[in-house]
Amino acid sequence: MGYPLKTLTSFIIMLFRINLINPYHLGVSISALALTVSLAACGSSNTATTESPSPTAGGGSPSASPVATSSSAANTKLALTSDVALTAAGASFPAPLYQRWFQDFNIANPKLQINYQSVGSGAGVEQFTKGTVDFGASDTAMKDEEIAKVPADKGVLMLPMSAGGIVIAYNLPDVTELKLPREVYADIFLGKITKWNDPKITAANPGAKLPDQNITVVRRSDGSGTTDVFTKHLSAISPEWKEKVGEGKTVEWPSPGNVGAKGNDGITTSLKQTVGAIGYIEYGYAKTNDVKFATLQNKAGNFVAYSDATGGKTLEAVVLPENLRAFIPDPEGADSYPIVSYTWMLIPKKVADPNKAKAIEAMIEYGLNEGQKVSAELGYVPLPQSVKAKVAAAADGISPDYKIEVK
Repeated sequence: MGYPLKTLTSFIIMLFRINLINPYHLGVSISALALTVSLAACGSSNTATTESPSPTAGGGSPSASPVATSSSAANTKLALTSDVALTAAGASFPAPLYQRWFQDFNIANPKLQINYQSVGSGAGVEQFTKGTVDFGASDTAMKDEEIAKVPADKGVLMLPMSAGGIVIAYNLPDVTELKLPREVYADIFLGKITKWNDPKITAANPGAKLPDQNITVVRRSDGSGTTDVFTKHLSAISPEWKEKVGEGKTVEWPSPGNVGAKGNDGITTSLKQTVGAIGYIEYGYAKTNDVKFATLQNKAGNFVAYSDATGGKTLEAVVLPENLRAFIPDPEGADSYPIVSYTWMLIPKKVADPNKAKAIEAMIEYGLNEGQKVSAELGYVPLPQSVKAKVAAAADGISPDYKIEVK
């Protein structure tokens, strides 16, 4: 029989974790890959055990190691009749949080495996629409023209499962605090301000050791919901940006010498490696990787540093409509942080497999309850109770055999 089944399966999962292989690029799921190894090793096997990928070590993404979940947290309502494997792909913004949720949930519910690929919001929407994954994820809600492409027999629910702030991070070793007025950071990304000791930056930061050095703008190279949120904000505060660049998952960046990087983790890595760099990333990546970020001027004219409290203040001012699609390009409020967004799971309205339908509802319920308890730890904003209730109500029709309860 050669090597033991457990050894071979563990080896293949290890290769996946460190990105030496990516089964999605091979057109198969982790479950199928593990099953193939099992059959090859033993000649016959009825089950295959898989693990969700953890954030890539050293890749800039926040740590999302699973914690031991007590057996009392097991979902006795789920009662799956067979093992279920769900595949998902999408935004890098919530990836560390989702991976934490799915690993913790699997500890309590070993019959359900969820494998999430952090490929960016654009790819997440595309894969969901094509039906190559069971659900997707995006940092910006789908537009009407994108929804129209979803097969009618599947449909889509856009569920805001978490929220977070986008920070403007920088690498200046001698500058521990940096204030950026609205006009200034818009002009940096427009390419109009190209030096760190520009008079407009020094005026806002008296006494700071700002170097006579070129500013290197680091931006996303992939289709990104984070980019969409960030460019929506720039369009809201800068008429010039709105006219010349606009908003979207991808845009033509006007800043000279800008550097592209894939994913929030890619930008984080580039920032850490490039003195004089500036870029936009989800707060959790800055928090976990000890990357400095600027204090930004909000709509009320106040300089606000991102925190759980200031991110929460922004969400308080938002009323979600019936379709749960809301954008916050330039929030009101004296204490609001200016760039905060919900992040959405893209869930089919109709799921043919009853076991998968139950599993999806159970996953959503876990994210709304136990999942919110670890949000702040990883740099995300816990959902307000009113939002949790709306999400639960919207998702509760996926399976007639499961009832989502919000605690």
